[in-house]
Amino acid sequence: MEIGELIGTGRTADVWALNDGRVLRRYRDGLSADGEAEVMTHLAEHGYPVPAVWTAERPEDLIMERLGGPTMLESLVAGTISPGAAGELLAELLRRLHEIPPRAATRPGDRVLHLDLHPDNVLLTAHGPVVIDWFTAAEGEPGLDDAMSAVILAQALHDRPDTARTVLAPLLRGLPPLTDRHLAEARARRAANPTLTAEEIAALDDALTLIRSCAAGRGAG
Repeated sequence: MEIGELIGTGRTADVWALNDGRVLRRYRDGLSADGEAEVMTHLAEHGYPVPAVWTAERPEDLIMERLGGPTMLESLVAGTISPGAAGELLAELLRRLHEIPPRAATRPGDRVLHLDLHPDNVLLTAHGPVVIDWFTAAEGEPGLDDAMSAVILAQALHDRPDTARTVLAPLLRGLPPLTDRHLAEARARRAANPTLTAEEIAALDDALTLIRSCAAGRGAG
């Protein structure tokens, strides 16, 4: 396996091109990618749009197909997808995900959760959207997953509330109503994320206020 150029970097991992049309995602701190590969394989078997994956020699490595196309975030910045369409697509991807049965959970209603599904983790390929970065995936109540997506979006755009509402409003309209319990849990999980800055954590209260404001008017439009 010949590793080529560095083509992407995130908070915890780097992505390298391989010479066979695939990519290598490697976690910097030696974190295992085994669980991520297993959940992506499970989702692919149920028709959910994820990259194809292959076994790697090192536990911190994940080999995936190389997909073309921008992220949803890049498309939002470029103006090739509207904020409303982005919110609707995120809601659709969450709904589709939560229709898939869990791999191990036995509680009624538990489903596979992404827990980090936001515009930078959706690739808009020529064949449709593909969801990436499944390291945080778990199994549990879908409402928590919905709340996490809303909190991440509102946190990122808390200083641009008008822009945030154009994405959040269609997202929330496309999902079951968020509960206070799930929002509180999502806020706590987000605050405990060691990769966030102090400024990002400080924005969480404003983010929840923004979400509740959008949720109050979810029937409009």
